[in-house]
Amino acid sequence: MSETQLPQSGEATAAAAPAAEQPVKVFPGAVYECVRCGTRTTQEELSSLPEVKCICGYRVFRKVRPSVVKQIKAV
Repeated sequence: MSETQLPQSGEATAAAAPAAEQPVKVFPGAVYECVRCGTRTTQEELSSLPEVKCICGYRVFRKVRPSVVKQIKAV
């Protein structure tokens, strides 16, 4: 037998499966706003729906920025 062994078909698919999955970024306190009508919703509400859609039917959201601005001291 040679020292180099080819992986069996079951091993190749099992090794490739975790690399293909991408982790989903979830921001628990994030608030999103519909670009068309201005309705605000949270990430939890959007993830519970089958489609990411506003009540007006529009699919474009933007993340609402917090009202407090972080100030960082310059070095």
